Amino acid sequence: MKIRSLVLSALLLAGCASESPKPTVLEKTAAFNREPMGKSSHAWSLFTESASSHYGVDARLINAIINVESGGNPMVVSRSNAIGLMQIKASTAGREVYRTQGLRGQPSVADLRDPAKNIDIGTAYLRILQQQVLAGIRDPETLRYATIVSYANGAGALLRTFSRDRDRAIAMINAMSPDEFYQHVQKKHPASQAPRYLWKVNTVYSTLSS
Repeated sequence: MKIRSLVLSALLLAGCASESPKPTVLEKTAAFNREPMGKSSHAWSLFTESASSHYGVDARLINAIINVESGGNPMVVSRSNAIGLMQIKASTAGREVYRTQGLRGQPSVADLRDPAKNIDIGTAYLRILQQQVLAGIRDPETLRYATIVSYANGAGALLRTFSRDRDRAIAMINAMSPDEFYQHVQKKHPASQAPRYLWKVNTVYSTLSS
């Protein structure tokens, strides 16, 4: 496990000196690549595997998001009050998950600091993105890219880079290859952090065992 963590940290610290399968992204995110990775999500593998099985979401994607969002620290709280391993905001993603599950209100701070509950809620939100908002995207790789960007910056912002009509946006996405979609995010997404977030999560994802 220590070897994998060292490899992962070295990969993300490499910056412009290393090669990437998508060099245009690497060039744009050189400063971001020098950030430390933090702890691995391996400690939470039982929870991620359980949530993955329950919601039908790729466990590698869950683990990659945990690595990038919190470095595996369940006590992290961001300036925008995103909490825990998957950095969930109670009033947005948390409330949406509760609504979908037929529950009232939103998760408490204690809920979001609990690793098992945080991963369950975060994974439930990934399922909402994939099965509802992004439903219809056919290519699994493109869907993964779209899910990553939507998790951090919202699906609406992503879809509007194609069209304000959701069905037309999905059709336009399906007309692209995964690499074309990836490059579209780099050039067209209005949030400056979206391209680098996609690069970082996808890079971690590629290093994790399936």
